[in-house]
Amino acid sequence: MGGYKYMEELWRKKQSDVMRFMLRVRAWEYRQLPKIWKVNKPTRTDKAHRLGYKAKQGYIIYRVAVRRGGRKRPNGKGIVYGKPKHHGINQLKFRRSLRSVAEERVGKICGNLRVLNSYWINHDSTFKYFEVILVDPEHKAIRKDARINWIVAPTHKHREMRGLTSAGRANRGYRVKGHRANKLQGSSRRANWKSRNTLKLLRYR
Repeated sequence: MGGYKYMEELWRKKQSDVMRFMLRVRAWEYRQLPKIWKVNKPTRTDKAHRLGYKAKQGYIIYRVAVRRGGRKRPNGKGIVYGKPKHHGINQLKFRRSLRSVAEERVGKICGNLRVLNSYWINHDSTFKYFEVILVDPEHKAIRKDARINWIVAPTHKHREMRGLTSAGRANRGYRVKGHRANKLQGSSRRANWKSRNTLKLLRYR
């Protein structure tokens, strides 16, 4: 087995004494730092490389802390001036994962970079911590590399905001294949429903 295989096995056994101690100490360190923090190298080297990271110029890693829990509806004093159906405030859940939220937050701060992918590294009672892999589309090392220069195209600007990253596609239902995915065509269930239920008439008929 190569070195990365051993690392992968370590990260699989998160309940082991070594990992529990290491994660606890690291979570303390992360809490002391800002919520979005640039790191020199990935915490999980094996995972980062599986997701497209290369240890060369043009690749950047950011660590992000996202507050855990559901999404409370932002109504003043918890009052909804509407039907009882919409009166819920507290026990609502956000539709997307916290990982996609982490990608979004980094993308807003680093507008000149492209979000490639992200992965979980830690969590405590309050936060989940993710590392986000970003790519500099202006860097010569990226533009000359045929394996990654697809991300240079302007169509990939803020791909994390449009659900085009791995986390975003998972939340849009693109992990599903076969007959269960029939109504996902056209980018979303809502778009598919709309196209099926819209009367389309030719102008001259």
